[in-house]
Amino acid sequence: MPTDTHTPPIRVFLADDHPMVRAGLAGMIQGESGLTLAGEAADGREAVKLIPTLQPDVVLLDMAMPHLDGVGVIEALHASLPDTRFVILSSLLDPLQVDRAVRAGARGYLLKTASAQELVTMIRQVHAGRRVLGPEITDAMIANQQRDVPGADLTTRERQLLALMVQGMSNQEIAEAMGIALPTVKYHVTNVLGKLQVDSRTEAVVLALKHKLVPQG
Repeated sequence: MPTDTHTPPIRVFLADDHPMVRAGLAGMIQGESGLTLAGEAADGREAVKLIPTLQPDVVLLDMAMPHLDGVGVIEALHASLPDTRFVILSSLLDPLQVDRAVRAGARGYLLKTASAQELVTMIRQVHAGRRVLGPEITDAMIANQQRDVPGADLTTRERQLLALMVQGMSNQEIAEAMGIALPTVKYHVTNVLGKLQVDSRTEAVVLALKHKLVPQG
């Protein structure tokens, strides 16, 4: 398929405090058709000074930089540069930092272990207006959200037992209904209370009903 020779290249600015990383990113951008290097900075404070003047299409920001981190740069510039897309590059997978970056206005978040092609694809996608998170980032965010939901780590057996607790059954009645020994029921009840972070069966039942942890009859 022929390319549109009249489409201007995507102007990319990069900020990273490691010279070798900057050199590698710069070389990748300059060697990729449809991309051009608009400028670079060695720290967040320098980035904040240069980006408004250069008006790049996409900005690649290291998360951890001297003086001002990547999110700090976005917070300083996002409101005044609505057409510039910001992408965070990070060495660490921290869901809290990802959330902070997205809230600040980041359109992309990618680990530095990603391939050059993954980065190029993200640049093109965020330039087109999409919000893109690397696959590892998405998995980590989903896992973190699941940990925040009460009862997300309950086993199938524990959910069955919790459902019987909601019905008001005693430990002995639960043992007979599930066909297990009374000590086993007590063991599971203790686990359920621990995972729900409550101190009593009553609190467990209230939490189960509130968050619909068991089928409602």
